[in-house]
Amino acid sequence: MDAAISLDQALDLTRTGDIWIFRGRSGPDRAIQTLTNSPVNHVGMSLVIEDMPPLMWHAELGKSLPDLWSGTFQRGVQLHDLRDAVTVWAHRYGQRGWLRQLDPGVTRPMEDKALKTVARLDGTPFPSSAQLAWRWVRGRVPQIRPRKWQRTPSPDQDDASLETAYCAEVVAVTYEDMGLLPRGRQPNWYDPGRFWSGDELELCAGFTLGDEIEVDVPST
Repeated sequence: MDAAISLDQALDLTRTGDIWIFRGRSGPDRAIQTLTNSPVNHVGMSLVIEDMPPLMWHAELGKSLPDLWSGTFQRGVQLHDLRDAVTVWAHRYGQRGWLRQLDPGVTRPMEDKALKTVARLDGTPFPSSAQLAWRWVRGRVPQIRPRKWQRTPSPDQDDASLETAYCAEVVAVTYEDMGLLPRGRQPNWYDPGRFWSGDELELCAGFTLGDEIEVDVPST
């Protein structure tokens, strides 16, 4: 990988739809990495709307930062100030972070669709560890998927079936709503490793994700 860039540089570069991936060393982090056969265990997405500061759209178990959509501290699906979120993941959770940039940039209608997804999914609870493990397995063995999880490729389909959601599902569903990923896959097919460059995720309409750029987060 290339030399790291500063967090300030990353915040200046990032645009809506860019991917942030993280790798930690804790027991749960290692378990996710092993299960998904990838070096990463968390994924989020940038939202950069007009003159607002860059935001991070993701799901996590903690409630270290205020959710900027609801204005409360909550667990599960959250919208955070991007600088604060990356700093928390780097220093409080001990994670290394990388930025993957989406090319070309998204359109205003695509950003509007992303915001509609935020309105629909914000506050969705994070699954328990047992639910998380079972859903990863279920997403990889099609014949044991319950019928209630089956998704049809309808552009108007909502995600009411997401009673709980983890980070990769949130990013994948948002990408689907923006037209960046094809519909038809269940959300639990996605995990953080799907968004790592080694997985070669196929996007729609000529969009691509660049290689990982490591981000150096200063001490606070």
